[in-house]
Amino acid sequence: MNDFIPFAKVDCSGNELTYVKEVLDSGWLTSAGKTHEFENRFALLHDVPYACTVNSCTSGLHLALEACGVSEGTQVFVPSLTFTASAEVVRYLNADPVFVDVNFDTCLLTPNILKTAIKNNPKVKYLIYVHFAGQIAYMEDGDYGEGIVSLCKRHGITIIEDAAHAFPSSQNGKRPGQFGDAACFSFYANKTITTGEGGMVLTRNEQIFNRMKVMRLHGINRDVWNRFTTNKPSWEYDVIAPGFKYNMPDINAAIGLAQLEVAEEMRYQRQRCAEYYYKHLDDKNIILPKTKVSMEDHSWHLFVIRLNESCSLDRNFAIEKLSEMGVGTSVHYKPLHQLSYYRNHYELNTNNFPNSERHWRNCISLPIYPTLKNECLDYICTSVNSLLK
Repeated sequence: MNDFIPFAKVDCSGNELTYVKEVLDSGWLTSAGKTHEFENRFALLHDVPYACTVNSCTSGLHLALEACGVSEGTQVFVPSLTFTASAEVVRYLNADPVFVDVNFDTCLLTPNILKTAIKNNPKVKYLIYVHFAGQIAYMEDGDYGEGIVSLCKRHGITIIEDAAHAFPSSQNGKRPGQFGDAACFSFYANKTITTGEGGMVLTRNEQIFNRMKVMRLHGINRDVWNRFTTNKPSWEYDVIAPGFKYNMPDINAAIGLAQLEVAEEMRYQRQRCAEYYYKHLDDKNIILPKTKVSMEDHSWHLFVIRLNESCSLDRNFAIEKLSEMGVGTSVHYKPLHQLSYYRNHYELNTNNFPNSERHWRNCISLPIYPTLKNECLDYICTSVNSLLK
């Protein structure tokens, strides 16, 4: 290969320019018609009544936690194997994350792990559940017994789904937003669909929705679009809470609408990449991702391999060599219990997170995006296999 294969690459070959031009021609660039349309279409797709666009998934998680009642002194279960946003939003509210380990095979929090966490921390009544890599599993009751939803309902635990990786994903015909009290999605530049920067929160609870809608724009009790575009005097508004500045502009929503039109096709193309990896990667020295759902129900946001512990090759060295070979990679994730702030503030012990530790020491995320051609996939597989011989 003569060209470097990046880890992630955005595909904006649809109606993005057309819809953005419509926004520019309208003379109104912040939250307006495109934003509302994006909310309506996303909610309809997930069979959930309420959708709230935001300027990032982090903002969405913050709004959802606040609307669900998290406040100073509250404790929230958070898996250690996730991006820092899943925990930092808890600290925004002067609440405290209670970190838990994940299952090694799927990198997901399982009912058994959560049962132990509840037993050790019976006062915790909130959970941020991360659908890692785009896989939704363990939410409903199954052959593994009681699912996360039933378990949390039995113990009075509110579930906020961190669905940053999980569009379009499903389990038993259900999508994020149908499991927890709120579900937060990311449309960051490297996600399964993008708005450049942005996110969405889904909920079935009208009270949660109304609170988020007010809090996302300074605590104002009216939509700014209605105040400034109506042909009747409407300058009057009230601030009913000290809110935030988390709204999504129409330009971003326009890109999101175009991405939404081809979301399933892009998911299928990522599945094509995953199937290629499963077929052509030599699994003697690596552990391939384990799935609990069908290929079609997985969003395939990430394809994370792990070096076998018997493999003599160092993970960091492997990443450097792949880069030299022209293959971009990443690591998902350095566990939160290893990050200085959380480790020191909560006096965390790595021995309490054996699966996250085992994963982190050996994980490498390979490129997986719709425009990744088979010849590039072949080169990636050949490079990885040759490196691990």
